[in-house]
Amino acid sequence: MPRTFLITDEFPPIQTGIARLMGEIAQRYPAGELVVSTGQHRDSLETDARLPAGMIDRLPVPSRGLRTLPGLLLWSRRAAALARHRRPGFIWSDSIRPCAYAAKWVHERVRIPYGVLVHGGDLLAELHRVHHSRFARRTARALMGSAAAVVANSQWTREQAQKVLRELGLDPLADGVRVVPLGTDPERFRPGMDTREVRARYRLGDDRWVISVGRLEPYKGIDVALRAVARLRRDGTAVSYLVVGAGKKRAAFRQLAAELGIGDAVRFIGSVPDGDLPALYNVAEAYLGVSRRTGHTRVEGFGVALAEASACALPVVAGRSGGLAEAVKEGETGFVVEPDDPAAVAAALGRVVTDQLLARRLGQAGRKAVESYYNWDRVIRDLREIEFQVA
Repeated sequence: MPRTFLITDEFPPIQTGIARLMGEIAQRYPAGELVVSTGQHRDSLETDARLPAGMIDRLPVPSRGLRTLPGLLLWSRRAAALARHRRPGFIWSDSIRPCAYAAKWVHERVRIPYGVLVHGGDLLAELHRVHHSRFARRTARALMGSAAAVVANSQWTREQAQKVLRELGLDPLADGVRVVPLGTDPERFRPGMDTREVRARYRLGDDRWVISVGRLEPYKGIDVALRAVARLRRDGTAVSYLVVGAGKKRAAFRQLAAELGIGDAVRFIGSVPDGDLPALYNVAEAYLGVSRRTGHTRVEGFGVALAEASACALPVVAGRSGGLAEAVKEGETGFVVEPDDPAAVAAALGRVVTDQLLARRLGQAGRKAVESYYNWDRVIRDLREIEFQVA
């Protein structure tokens, strides 16, 4: 009988930070103790085959369809039927909307307690909704008010969750919001890997690279990173910039690189197979993660890519935005800068690419931090401890 039920609309092979977290939970919970309810994906067969038989229950609805009213009704009913059959002791919902709808439905009918995982931008969106819609306020209060626990991925995200909960009049729940910082896999992401194959595959040559990994959207700060790299190159530091990820701003960022005169020194390689990512980090000398908050919802609650870079012993330069800086120990594993200031980004990056002793010290400290704390095994231990406390 599974101990835990995970309800998620973002699960591999979807490539988002939340999906990565959900995939790690699925891989690392003790065998036989987890069942996952999620949506259909055209490339899911390979993903599901790597997990224990019977763990994944995929609805005959694409994941995006779970956000519609018919999808929610189907999901909720199927989740309740699955819960009656499998009898888990606790439910994790990976979001307020849509997942907590199904979690609450199961809770009301099968009396299984549930916890809600919150990530950052989702809370900014929720706060905006409850300020502008009575319906959103009522539903948010119902969904959150029945939760046995709310878990944030950083202290910053915890503060945003508390704002939402207090706005809804759920002060006791706000006081009890837990924090489980995320991490990575230090066995998979490690220094000293052979990079010859990925250098050849992505035509990286023998250049000195710095790297960013993430979706190519405005809040990721790729434009500021490009300006910082251009500034360094103008000052005589021959560094090139490797950008891993896809997104709607790719053409605009390529155009900006050309306008800055660094088009030949920037490589946009799009999304890459998971197996290539550790070696690509090893190609680089530093990681640039200068995300900033844009609009009502676009922000990073925690920087998993920064943890991956640290695991590979890279010094990191992070933006002081959202929970991103919590993945960095200022002056110990990297530097935290204003994400809208190209000069500040260039200055921090220049320090780590021109001072090998400093870069090595920062990278080694980052590696140690991942080995000791910022890793998925510790994340799973924290989540399971919360289950046992509140279930």
